[in-house]
Amino acid sequence: MRIGIIAALPGELKPLVKGWERLPIVKGSGIRMWQTQIAGADVVAVCAGMGSAAARRAFTAAEFLGPLDAVYSVGWAGATDQQFVPEACYVVSQVIDAQTGERFECALQSQSRLRLVTAPHVANAMEKQRLWRSYEAGMVDMEAVAVARLAQMREIPFSCVKAISDEHSADLPDLNPFIDAQGQMKMGAFLGYIALHPRYLPALVSLGMHSAVASKHLAKALKVILQGKDLEVENRLGLKLGG
Repeated sequence: MRIGIIAALPGELKPLVKGWERLPIVKGSGIRMWQTQIAGADVVAVCAGMGSAAARRAFTAAEFLGPLDAVYSVGWAGATDQQFVPEACYVVSQVIDAQTGERFECALQSQSRLRLVTAPHVANAMEKQRLWRSYEAGMVDMEAVAVARLAQMREIPFSCVKAISDEHSADLPDLNPFIDAQGQMKMGAFLGYIALHPRYLPALVSLGMHSAVASKHLAKALKVILQGKDLEVENRLGLKLGG
């Protein structure tokens, strides 16, 4: 059995893939890949950048060594309501395309039927509020729907596990102008912008701290899931998993 894990950024996968085999990739492609075996399954983790186009590239890369039997969309997401807290990890039951309204059911379900909405850009606080009112989706990302759609086309199970990096009211700068065509941050230009707008520094520091912890909780949850253990039992034993 081959399982694909699709994320956007290396930081989302770093705690998970520690000790995994790093796979060679085309230089300059923006793709990073790792593989290992868990509970008898071949598991490949790939990140290729932010956004749907990057998610599609990552999915294609994950299939390079053979077709997938199941796929997970994982990584950071922004909270759209105050009940979804930074650093907590959530199993998503349904993902929604903010552009088309399409809905995709997940193979792995949470008891509370959590929804995630995929937007074509980084959502600010006002956009998060609109998405919550429109869809009652507790989280927003930029990739899950693309992965879900490809999984549906291949008739393989799709699941989604996300950890919150920023709260619903986070006052973050507009990141969209600093994301290039490959879904990568243009860090030089972004840092130059922040130097001229230092009011965003506290929020960015908070984002960085939350993201680092969130990726650790995400890794723990995924290891439990991939090993076929009872996630709810593990949660009671101390795994930081949201309802």
